[in-house]
Amino acid sequence: MLDSRGFDMWADGYDESVALCEENGEYPFAGYRELLNAIYNEVRRRERASVLDVGFGTGILAKKLYDCGCEIYGIDFSQRMVDIAREKMPGAMLVQHDFSRGLPDSIKNRRFDYIVSTYAIHHLDGREKTGLIREMLQCLSGQGLILIGDVAFETRAMLNECRERCAPGEWDDDEVYIVFDELTRDLDGARLDFRRISHCAGIVSVRGLKSVSYTHLR
Repeated sequence: MLDSRGFDMWADGYDESVALCEENGEYPFAGYRELLNAIYNEVRRRERASVLDVGFGTGILAKKLYDCGCEIYGIDFSQRMVDIAREKMPGAMLVQHDFSRGLPDSIKNRRFDYIVSTYAIHHLDGREKTGLIREMLQCLSGQGLILIGDVAFETRAMLNECRERCAPGEWDDDEVYIVFDELTRDLDGARLDFRRISHCAGIVSVRGLKSVSYTHLR
């Protein structure tokens, strides 16, 4: 698993390495653009939405939302990623923070229409994931929605199938990928939905039980 220094070193070549992997339809980034576009289109349903992007990286999704008038907040644990994204979005509120420790205090007292996270929380273990998502739920507005796009699988069997398809040494055993049916049990009290994007990617949507209904990503 990369630490913040590792991501600082990877930041300048990140977009290129993702594009090459996606073009070849390979784990872990097969379906990357479709996944980001699906989240983008969902967030655009609400005009001038307030959006928190957790683990925004170089800001590809956040910049598209920023350009269409969304109010963007973001956290990432790589200072270099923050610097790259800040050049693209000078009006956004971007914070360097290790989100394995939860949300920073500067974010916890705000409420967001959407909280998004793409290809980030697989760096957290299961306990850290559920803890972070529960904190996110507390930061949603009344009709707010969490959208998590990542390497993700509906069942443990589907994860194992993907791992078996990988070439020797290709699968990253340090990452903890989302298994939807297990996450649903861990987040008892929230309502979750899953959209499969590719053999190794999907979008998890989460809202609290008291939230107003929304249109699922379909």
